[in-house]
Amino acid sequence: MACDAESSPAPSPAPAPAPAPAPATRSLLSLAEVEALARRAHEGQTDKAGRPYAEHLAAVAAGVRARGGSPAQIAAAWLHDAVEDGAVSGAWLAGAALEESTKAMVLAVSKRPGEPVEEYTARILATPGALLVKEADLAHNADPARLAVLDAPTRERLTAKYARVRALLGLE
Repeated sequence: MACDAESSPAPSPAPAPAPAPAPATRSLLSLAEVEALARRAHEGQTDKAGRPYAEHLAAVAAGVRARGGSPAQIAAAWLHDAVEDGAVSGAWLAGAALEESTKAMVLAVSKRPGEPVEEYTARILATPGALLVKEADLAHNADPARLAVLDAPTRERLTAKYARVRALLGLE
């Protein structure tokens, strides 16, 4: 038997869905924790001059701090080579308890295999905060005292490479 619309009771509104539970908030890593993590991730690595790689990370972080960088930028400085060097994976970074801006900066300054330098520098310029991190990285990499311990061909190659990147980033 068909119901006639006028005589059937109005359907009751569907109950409002319960609010989704708030995601568990996990606290972000402190700068001291990021530093410790970066030092562990690069443990045993050395730079081209044979120095512990953590010295470079500390110098870049100090350079970012001296240039007025934010805590997110300082954290990115500590981790700036972690993905590129394979010290941590991109998946680890994605899930890390870090500000999203820190993650974006780390990925922006991570050179990809075979990537043209123009694409690399464009990504840095397009990522808020990344330019300051890369500027501090280049400043330490191009430090004459650091380059002086390298053989002449390596020193000349790196000096030209860093100058080109600085020019593409508008730092010269």
